[in-house]
Amino acid sequence: MKLYFLGTCAGSEPMPDRKHMSFALECDENIYWFDAGESCSHTAHNLGVDLLNVKKVVISHPHMDHVGGLGNLLWNIRKLYLMKKPDRVSDIDVYIPNLQTWEGIMMILRNTEGNFKIPFCIQAHKTHDGVLFDDGSVRVTAFHNLHISTPENQWQSYSFLIECREKRIVYSGDVKCYSELDTIIGTGCDNLIIETGHFGIDDVYAYTKNKAIGKIYFTHNGREIINSSELAAEKVNRLFKNNAAICFDGMVELLE
Repeated sequence: MKLYFLGTCAGSEPMPDRKHMSFALECDENIYWFDAGESCSHTAHNLGVDLLNVKKVVISHPHMDHVGGLGNLLWNIRKLYLMKKPDRVSDIDVYIPNLQTWEGIMMILRNTEGNFKIPFCIQAHKTHDGVLFDDGSVRVTAFHNLHISTPENQWQSYSFLIECREKRIVYSGDVKCYSELDTIIGTGCDNLIIETGHFGIDDVYAYTKNKAIGKIYFTHNGREIINSSELAAEKVNRLFKNNAAICFDGMVELLE
């Protein structure tokens, strides 16, 4: 398994060398995509990720720094199909909390050349609490959080438990409070991919120090990390030893 960090910046103005939030998990040659910030497919393609192997796309919430590159991802998959003409391409399931956002993206795609005609199916599903999918290789369970204020049972923002090859990977998405992750982490997890756009390094340490977590990945990074990257790295190393890493665009992690 591999983790590809494709965009590691919070929803800020454009930053040098950092795009908005996106990462992908590669398992059994299939690609499972999580959030789709600007230029995520461009970064992935240039890292050697085969976009024609994208099987699932999971969006945590409909803010632009998490969906701004979704249309371009699908457009690039179509473009690569037309160029390579493979025997087959897997159908793609997209899990998104707001179907109006999806309809808007598809409206844009249909107004490009060829009416976005494709020989495979892209099916959108409204994200909900519980298991989103279990394809035998990867199982993803969604848990709503309070990052976006909405009426009860109309949740627009989610965190996720990703289970693959007996590993438990928790992705926070954007949250109002880290304690919202308690139920997901439970007795522990192998990896925690945690946002720092609304929090600081000290907040992460205070929340995780007594939890059984194998390795913590800092992403959706905010000002403390972006503006003082060397000082932030020193602080993370001091507090977390070798059990944490500040992610950067293009970072690839092998999960054993």
